[in-house]
Amino acid sequence: MGRAVQRPFIGLTAATAALGMAAVLTGCGATGSGDVTLHLVAADYDVSGGQTSKVYWEQLTTAFEAEHPGIKVEVQIESWNDVDRKVAEMVEAGNAPDVAQIGAYADYAADGRLYAADQLLSVPVQSNFLVPLTDAGEYKGTQYGLPFAASTRLLFYNKELFAEAGITGTPETWDELAEDARALKDSGVRYPFALPLGPEEAQAETLMWLLSGGTGYTDAVDKYAIDSQANISAFEWLRDELVKPGLTGPVAPGELNRKDAFAAFTRGEVGMLNGHPSLMQAAEKEGVDVGKVELPGREGEAKGSMGVADWIMGFKENGHRKEIGAFFDYVFSDANVLAFARQNDLLPPTVTASEAMEKDPEHADLREFLHALPTSVLPPVGKTSWAAVSETIKKKIGKAMEPGGSVAATLSEIDGDAAEAEAAE
Repeated sequence: MGRAVQRPFIGLTAATAALGMAAVLTGCGATGSGDVTLHLVAADYDVSGGQTSKVYWEQLTTAFEAEHPGIKVEVQIESWNDVDRKVAEMVEAGNAPDVAQIGAYADYAADGRLYAADQLLSVPVQSNFLVPLTDAGEYKGTQYGLPFAASTRLLFYNKELFAEAGITGTPETWDELAEDARALKDSGVRYPFALPLGPEEAQAETLMWLLSGGTGYTDAVDKYAIDSQANISAFEWLRDELVKPGLTGPVAPGELNRKDAFAAFTRGEVGMLNGHPSLMQAAEKEGVDVGKVELPGREGEAKGSMGVADWIMGFKENGHRKEIGAFFDYVFSDANVLAFARQNDLLPPTVTASEAMEKDPEHADLREFLHALPTSVLPPVGKTSWAAVSETIKKKIGKAMEPGGSVAATLSEIDGDAAEAEAAE
């Protein structure tokens, strides 16, 4: 997709009517303090180096300002490589933006720098977020992170390579997945199952397998439990049934980064891997006939699937609570949420926008992702320790797949590091 936004932006009144609600919204109306300028720092989602993110925010803020003459919005777009660091530098210098659309919120919430969601949003808007995203946006039981864009992961497979290998169905258990990978290898596929556990995004690939194996990174009371017996068993299966038999391709999983695995899939060299909507679009543009199903569990349906989200938040520093609230109520109208999701091949973070996208024939290829998101599990982004734990996973998890490596020892080492980081929260 990657096109500039051309759909009309709707105002707060129209958005509320679309939701069938007539509540008095907390953020709208005159500010009572003259003109206010909000400083927004936002991430650039245009992977092709274009201007679609800039155009999106320009159109949205122009329409917002027309309906809220007392509020101006100054937009600063930064690349994903820089945006989190630049916001951190602004905050450290005592010059926090009013609004930041970035990758993490927990540290700022822990420092008391953010407005809570119920201080900013009208009740209809706050209650419209998908439940897993609301839960992931909470720090110590209070929501500070507002989910701006979402995605989930599915098992992708190359239909042409499946047909050439004589595979007529899709895997419904881990054993069937391994059997299909063997058939793909026998037919000459370079990467029967691409398993990217390299340092780029190993924490995501790891979580997908842990969830499909029955647990995840945390236990029932939200404490790290990375070396649980279920997690050890899941990774021992990966090592013994996929890696050791040579079913993961010529690059060791600990050295294979996601971007390289995805590039190989678009070249038609990968039989199966875990992918997201943007990869689907990229592969189809290169002529790959993409199939997609949910990653199976060990004995059948997986016990959980992974979701991800990016966040938008309001900083307290300048005292612009009402103005930020008005802006957020506008940002999360169905039309604006859908425009951004459609532009970037992402999933809407709200119930009503998700329902609208699911009904849209233009986006029929996203329905499997939409179905998976409401019951997905996100990484523990509400923990201030998560950034450090995520880096530890990226650096160390690949060792579990090395010849002579110990899954139990590797997960125990990571869990020990996580416990130390958690104790320092």
